[in-house]
Amino acid sequence: MPGSEWGTAAEQRFNVNLSILFTELPLLERPAAAAAAGFTAVELWWPWIDSPTPEHSELDALRKAVQDAGVRLTGLNLYAGRLPGPDRGALSVPGEESERFRANIDVAADFARSLGCTALNALYGNRIDGVDPARQDALALENLVLAARAADRIGAILLIEALNQPESPHYPLVSAPAAVRVVDQVNEASGLGNARFLMDLYHLSMNGEDLPQVIAEYADRTGHVQIADNPGRGAPGTGSLPLEDLLGRLRKHGYDGWVGLEYKPGDRPSAEAFDWLPAEARAAR
Repeated sequence: MPGSEWGTAAEQRFNVNLSILFTELPLLERPAAAAAAGFTAVELWWPWIDSPTPEHSELDALRKAVQDAGVRLTGLNLYAGRLPGPDRGALSVPGEESERFRANIDVAADFARSLGCTALNALYGNRIDGVDPARQDALALENLVLAARAADRIGAILLIEALNQPESPHYPLVSAPAAVRVVDQVNEASGLGNARFLMDLYHLSMNGEDLPQVIAEYADRTGHVQIADNPGRGAPGTGSLPLEDLLGRLRKHGYDGWVGLEYKPGDRPSAEAFDWLPAEARAAR
């Protein structure tokens, strides 16, 4: 709803995903751009798609960019392969990709801890032709338990996300119940209880799920929420999803965590893609 003001926006805590917004800028300039747009919190996919273990100098430069901008990193994806691209995670992919995921766990956790980030997102990975799904699921559980332990070490939660079938046809977690089942398995196997559901309302809507029902059933298991409108994965108001109502339902069901803005800016600079959100509602309270 460009130009309008969400009446309940002041009750939300929004952050900007710097891997889909402000991508017209170099990575190290994006935290400051988010701050200039009025936001005080950001999240990231793993920025080094070719390297689960980048040089210390690269980690230090990004850390400094976040700190200098005066924003907080509130969420970070673990290594997920080529994303954006054909991959949807690495942790269930046998061989080199699984090894790369494991090599990344402590690197990502330590980077997150250095910036006060308390949520790590672990994308499950695509099904691989010729590999028994049961083998992939066993490997996934093993790796997710390792990730849960690393998250626990830094006082963080581990997020497990459902994607959508049309855009991720080889990804096995394409419904809220499927993702929550994995959350439960990880919590049982680790004994830590720090795995949570990442509820992305765009992905769930693309799957045709009953969003009010999903919210009612899983709000208490949800560690993070992400939004984009549908169709188009644009800013709120560019599609037909009742996002203000859905976020209100989440609050009523007890969710008071972050809402990640993970949408495409369209054919305009990212700084102009927030006109739906009053300036005073952008800074986290």
